[in-house]
Amino acid sequence: MKSLARLLRAALLVSFFCPTLHAQNITIQALVTPSTVITKDGKPVKFALHGFIEFESLSELFPYIHSQARRWPGNSAVSEAERQQLTRELLRRGIESRVVSMTDERPFETLFTHTEDELRRALAQVTEPTPAGYAEAFVAVQQKWKHAINCWSAAPSIPARVLSNWYPIAEGIPLYGATYDSTEHYWQAVKYHPDTTVADLNALLSTFEQQSWTPWLARLDADPNLYLPNAYAIEFLRSNLKPDRFRWFRDQLTTRNLRSSERARTAQQRTAAPFRFTAFEEKVLWGDLADVFHLVYTFSLPDDPLRSVLARSRFDAIYLGDRKMPFISEDFRSLMLEIWHVKYLQMPRFREVISSIPIEVRLEHFLNDGDSPDIPIPIYVGYLNQIRDLARQH
Repeated sequence: MKSLARLLRAALLVSFFCPTLHAQNITIQALVTPSTVITKDGKPVKFALHGFIEFESLSELFPYIHSQARRWPGNSAVSEAERQQLTRELLRRGIESRVVSMTDERPFETLFTHTEDELRRALAQVTEPTPAGYAEAFVAVQQKWKHAINCWSAAPSIPARVLSNWYPIAEGIPLYGATYDSTEHYWQAVKYHPDTTVADLNALLSTFEQQSWTPWLARLDADPNLYLPNAYAIEFLRSNLKPDRFRWFRDQLTTRNLRSSERARTAQQRTAAPFRFTAFEEKVLWGDLADVFHLVYTFSLPDDPLRSVLARSRFDAIYLGDRKMPFISEDFRSLMLEIWHVKYLQMPRFREVISSIPIEVRLEHFLNDGDSPDIPIPIYVGYLNQIRDLARQH
């Protein structure tokens, strides 16, 4: 299972070092045929559900969807209507992840450059088994992306790249009494209490290395009321609560010239030289590490000793001035809108970029079906379109 961080790294390398890729075109018929495995440089182009559960073909996706729909047998907490809705949702998201690839633009190009009638004709010619709603899901994905741009750091569109939180801000951005190299730097730094040190993080990693995480994760898997609304967060934890990940986090803290007494939040702020950490490093080191600690606190039982250990290093909430906000909360999520007020309303060059995108084009943010535990993508996208409306009025 490849982590979302490795997919991000691969996508960035493709974007910055291979701007022109001479690869064979993908026909619309091949794209909609479930057994098609798209290859690039001799390797399958994978796609995912929840960012971490990977597939090489749509036909490989179907059994997984069926298994999820039949998960928790006999559990009255999941009705038959809810199971059918889960099937439809996973199917659409799987198709979208196949088309809006982070490492290969050809699937999206194929879908975008064909009409709906051409897509429907290709779908009608599919002879392989497909689940109910397959054609409708493909058409829905096409309709969505005919009128949207994917705002992320390696987008082919310059405005879409600029609208990413990862976009580096040469002059820095002032937020809550400190300056940051990008909005991503702020978003990850604020997850650490101002007093939390590198030594505190290493101590927590040592504690985590001594835990048995299999039964802890099994409890989350067994409860549909917990798993279904938090699927990405739980799969994120499954991928990160492993000895090799703990070692990687520790190695990164050791090799980044960080003193044990250095405070984690301050280390991510711009002090002397800018860009001590790239936006990518902010996400995969500082962000992922903080998310692990906050999520374990959030999903642990009230009497779990780990909660007390995490609370001592202030991973029981987000602390900003006199504000204390639960990690999964509307209060914390709304900070995104607050920092975008600075970037898009108070900084003219960014206000001009976001307000120049026609209002009929929806701003989206799609990363291989990866969501976000701190601010779910639908909320993030809603904020992004809301701030665009404000910038146009400003």
